[in-house]
Amino acid sequence: MLPDSDSAAVRSSSPDWQSQTPAPFPLLAISATFTAEPLAETLAFWMRQLGFAYQVRFAPYNQVFQQLLDPSGLLAGNRDGINILLVRFEDWARFKPAAGLEELEADIRQVLALVESAARSSAAPLIVAICPSSPRFAADRARADFVGRMDALAGERLRGLPAVHLIAPEELSRLYPVDEPHDPHGDELGHVPYTPEYFAALGTMLARRIHALRAAPYKVIVLDCDDTLWAGICGEDGPEGVVIDPPRRLLQEFMLAQREAGMLLCLASKNNPEDVEETFRAHAEMPLRLEHFLATRLNWAPKPTNLVALAEELGLGLEAFILVDDNVKECGEVRANCPEVLTLALPDDAGQIPAFLEHVWAFDHVRITQEDRARSQLYAQRLERGRAERQAASLEEFLASLNLDVRIAPLTAGQVARVSQLTERTNQMNFTTLRRSEAQIRELVDSGAAECLTVQVSDRFGSYGLTGVMIFNAREDALAVDTFLLSCRALGRGVEHRMMAHLGQIARQRGLACVEARYRRTQRNAPARLFLESVGAAYQEYDGAELRFRLPAEHAAAVVSKPDGMPKAAPAREAGSAPEERRPLDYERIAIELASPGRILEQVRGARRARSASGGAAAAPRTELEARLAKIWAETLGLAAVGVGDNFFDLGGHSLLAVEMLSRVRKELGAELSLEVVYSGAFTVAELAKAIELKQLEQGASDEYAAIVAELDQLSDEEVRALLAQEGLESP
Repeated sequence: MLPDSDSAAVRSSSPDWQSQTPAPFPLLAISATFTAEPLAETLAFWMRQLGFAYQVRFAPYNQVFQQLLDPSGLLAGNRDGINILLVRFEDWARFKPAAGLEELEADIRQVLALVESAARSSAAPLIVAICPSSPRFAADRARADFVGRMDALAGERLRGLPAVHLIAPEELSRLYPVDEPHDPHGDELGHVPYTPEYFAALGTMLARRIHALRAAPYKVIVLDCDDTLWAGICGEDGPEGVVIDPPRRLLQEFMLAQREAGMLLCLASKNNPEDVEETFRAHAEMPLRLEHFLATRLNWAPKPTNLVALAEELGLGLEAFILVDDNVKECGEVRANCPEVLTLALPDDAGQIPAFLEHVWAFDHVRITQEDRARSQLYAQRLERGRAERQAASLEEFLASLNLDVRIAPLTAGQVARVSQLTERTNQMNFTTLRRSEAQIRELVDSGAAECLTVQVSDRFGSYGLTGVMIFNAREDALAVDTFLLSCRALGRGVEHRMMAHLGQIARQRGLACVEARYRRTQRNAPARLFLESVGAAYQEYDGAELRFRLPAEHAAAVVSKPDGMPKAAPAREAGSAPEERRPLDYERIAIELASPGRILEQVRGARRARSASGGAAAAPRTELEARLAKIWAETLGLAAVGVGDNFFDLGGHSLLAVEMLSRVRKELGAELSLEVVYSGAFTVAELAKAIELKQLEQGASDEYAAIVAELDQLSDEEVRALLAQEGLESP
């Protein structure tokens, strides 16, 4: 156990895709307290947009307890994918209506405890979404208070748990508000408690969290000044003449929060430096200050030139950069010359800026570590080191002046998030580039399958933080290295040599013959190969697509750094070269066109393959009722038109879409039908229209009979006998 211390789509198209056969793609494994299969289509849409190859699979209906407890269940067996848990608190009372709130709370606490346990053992990240209760359930004050308490309890117990990523109801309603989220008729028919629009919102929020978990993160935000940080042009309006209007204030607050989450802020703007500096001095009310920016390029050079210069100064590739600018022309120049940079053009309407930024998924952060919060300070120290290195007479003199302190120790519980982050982000000094989640790292260590050492570095300029990781195990006669990585911020200081020597000492102490390290080539880990060849060229051999280095334990333990032979971090790539591990994604389109559930639902339905079983022109509706039903069917099925004789299931419909369609019929036409009508015969628009007309006739006859009875109740016995005699009937 850890010591305590500081390109494809979801493969699904209907609710009948469930299979016990192994999935050929990583899974999105979903367990819910309600019927959640309507999410599948939205998830499929987003996985196509994101280029993620996931197969969706749902656990059996309302089996949350069982899934969390079963070591052979869908969630426990999902090692390479992502698990999703959808919880609506009232659902546990659905099948035991006599249960009180105390019993319901006990169930909820038990589930939260099971989630905590699963987080410690599961190999896959777990997304937990707390879904809103129905207005009917929360109608009285006691239940409303109960829901609020349970929301708070879930946040308290789950937020911050390693490998658990919580989506609270208020987060979803803030980002993707839906006017009518609840569908009481769908809830009654098939325990489908939400409207299609809300399922689109929930699916989008899940996809957004999946993107944050799996996409390569950006590291630097470069901001323009005029009409971006403030309204106006400081060189023309004067430093005091520019305006910090509400949208720009919110933009600055947003960027300050990004900095606190670990993003590096820079300025690149066509301005005289004196004008910009004076503007910051003249507006003390601005949330951002000049000291918040790690580096600046305030000149009249083209934006692409300044971005390349910033990348070189920070020692980062351009694919780590986001540019935020109001000037469409300059954004176009950057896209043409530095395509690796994510270039975001702010909306022309300044009032839309805050919402636009909220919906740029590239700004999302899965988890913020202590190293993230200190990143700006760490990079500032790095720039100071760079200046000191340039002033030193030699590299050896510079390294000697650093007073480098390298501390290697076993992994602690509080370091797991950072170690996972390093496996995801480190590319240059990384032997194998194996990416691992927090849960996977915990499982490796807790199971005894591997050991993990962390490396913390500091020098006279300050701390580098936790920068290195070694994961290894003893196998036969060797100490086999699974992961050996070092952040580029500490590369070229001799730290990697001390790490290898430490492994050599462990191997020697355990009586093992050698340290075995494997090298898997990527586009960017050439420094790792240079290092391995510098310390063990005589012991390398090819093993398929890998290089294997078997350094004798004595040799590895004696490794020391030689300044002239140490690998350096690769320089930032020139504009136009291809980025690694990042698929082009149109974040602007998502933020502008796919920010509302209604628009998302339109896109999801529009993506359905048009199918028709009529074999020709659709038979036109003959009555107003048939026309209204045909319209509902077409919208539900995502088709351009539906013939009155087309069978619902032949058109691609299924039971869940039938529930959605009947719910709309009830809402728009006032006809309340059971699911029996769906399976009672040929399910066509014409047949459904007949069923509705029959229902209306029955209702009309019932109403007429009730009116006659009510009228008769008002008559005396003599009047009733006279009325019956008039009709030729005998009185009772």
